[in-house]
Amino acid sequence: MAEPETGAWGLAALSDRILVERAVDDDVAAFAEIVRRHSPLMRAYIARMLRSQADADDVVQDAFVVAWRQLPTLRDGSSVKAWLLRIASREALRVLRRAGKEEPFEDWEPSTPESTRPEHVAERNARLAALSTALERLPEAQRRTWLLREAAGLGYSEIAEELNVPVSTVRGNLARARASIMIGMEGWR
Repeated sequence: MAEPETGAWGLAALSDRILVERAVDDDVAAFAEIVRRHSPLMRAYIARMLRSQADADDVVQDAFVVAWRQLPTLRDGSSVKAWLLRIASREALRVLRRAGKEEPFEDWEPSTPESTRPEHVAERNARLAALSTALERLPEAQRRTWLLREAAGLGYSEIAEELNVPVSTVRGNLARARASIMIGMEGWR
């Protein structure tokens, strides 16, 4: 029986569940596709937590090492994104604890700005500064819930699992976070 194609195009078309199954069977190329697919989101999420892209890169790399070792313990391969974000969050929290305190969020600029004209850049930076300030003022549980939903794109049940709280708590924290952010961003409507 012929092996299925494992080239980049073949792997990119596979679902997370199938990639995980193949990676559990020591298919390094399948795990590399998981890394390629999910590392940008993980890097963005962790960079917001740590305020350092370099630290985020280290944390994400460490998270993938942990994930490779623990991959056989993943029960549902289709939930690999949430699982990877949980591992990365734990690694980031360990870094923050070692640093002695949790630092506030810094301005985050998108990698591809809409416009490079100075007035657009200044406006975008001011808007991001306002968002960063609004995020800093949120209680930790609301901030993490908002970041997991808005920055990481997780669903309510995935957030509940990540934070080890009921879905109703996720909904409440998210509603309060959104309301606080709307008030903090009032001048940008």
